[in-house]
Amino acid sequence: MRKLLNTLHVTTQGAYLHRDGETIAVKIEDETRLRLPVHTIEGLVCWGRVSCSPPVLALCCEHGVGISYLTEQGRFLARVQGPVSGNVLLRREQYRAADKEEIALPIVRSIVTAKIANSRIVLLRAARESSIPDDKEALRAVADKLTLEGTESMKATSIDEARGHEGMAGQLYFSVFDLMVVGDKEAFSFSGRTRRPPRDRVNALLSFIYALLRHDVESALESVGLDPAVGFLHTDRPGRPSLALDLMEELRAPIADRLALTLINRRQLQCEDFVEQEGGGILLEEKARKTIIAAWQARKQEEVEHPFIEERIPLGLIPYVQSLILARHLRRGLDAYPAFLWK
Repeated sequence: MRKLLNTLHVTTQGAYLHRDGETIAVKIEDETRLRLPVHTIEGLVCWGRVSCSPPVLALCCEHGVGISYLTEQGRFLARVQGPVSGNVLLRREQYRAADKEEIALPIVRSIVTAKIANSRIVLLRAARESSIPDDKEALRAVADKLTLEGTESMKATSIDEARGHEGMAGQLYFSVFDLMVVGDKEAFSFSGRTRRPPRDRVNALLSFIYALLRHDVESALESVGLDPAVGFLHTDRPGRPSLALDLMEELRAPIADRLALTLINRRQLQCEDFVEQEGGGILLEEKARKTIIAAWQARKQEEVEHPFIEERIPLGLIPYVQSLILARHLRRGLDAYPAFLWK
């Protein structure tokens, strides 16, 4: 099990990263504000107008530190990665599995069923914590419907059928998401998932946290030698990390959504942390982005018992563990891929 290191997020616009020996130095307005030895980080994320010198790129690639470039609001732009650490045989097995539905379907069923089960647990926890009887009943009613969708997804006879259950479960889950928001209900009203641009503050927050999760999952897949671009549930598309999106599905509700709800319900984010664009899109202010990133890093340090390996590990290691398990399955070391189930 690898040591859980930090991901360096640089959000200050105009920041410049340069190399100082084996250290990454962050310069802002001609003043060096931070120095970090490269061996203490596992990833580097540059948000918006943040630039890296060529020696920094080389240093990160030499030490297996992936660099992701995102817009200020979290939309993925590009990723720089050094030589692939995995062997070609693993990737060939991955590509073969993706091309054969009889191999891919059990993996898809496991991912979809776990996503639905984890979403159901989030709803049931919110129902227990709610003080409004009608909300409790509505959350539990949708949780019951998710149980049925999860049962059907386990019996799906095709990947398209499994995708249908995943889509229906997502609609059910987000139909009552607003009931889990108990902070500033007026400021954080939610009526459905919207993207590019997000149309309300909750969607802006979810999209931003999903971008953080995507970076970590991509890094985990690269580190074990899998190709993030070739998945099973999500179809291939140029520029899309389909396998990373696959593994994200298991983790969205218990890790990303729960963090978003915590930030809202504990009032760590306020109405003024967001700004509305002329076209109606909602963006996060820089201060809010820093608050979210700090909460994300802290969340990754929390420990849970992994249901398959039966060990307590930090949440931040779950993408890595799931990547290892998937790689072992593709190498035929495991009869099936056990997706992550949250308790």
